[in-house]
Amino acid sequence: MSEKITRGSGNVFKDISVSDPERTLIRAKIMSFITGIIEERGLTQSQAAKILKLTQPKVSNLINGKLSMFSLEHLFQLLNALEKDVEIIIKPKSEHETVATTSALVAS
Repeated sequence: MSEKITRGSGNVFKDISVSDPERTLIRAKIMSFITGIIEERGLTQSQAAKILKLTQPKVSNLINGKLSMFSLEHLFQLLNALEKDVEIIIKPKSEHETVATTSALVAS
């Protein structure tokens, strides 16, 4: 019995047929970035909650990747609370792309 192996698209959310996979991937990346900042600063969940103006359970949800609990707008607010600027750039799609896409670049 052989198993079929399928190469992923690079976006797990697209591969598992999540609606709006590009934006879901962006939210996941931003949540991971925020979690990294919390860890890098050595903050407890309670300390992070005070900075982010969240409850400790909500910080736990953030750290554990509960995507449905955080909109992009909310994540942008959390980044600002962590003293990170958020810049949105809108530009024409690349000529080699067949459709316009949404992506996020996280700079350190």
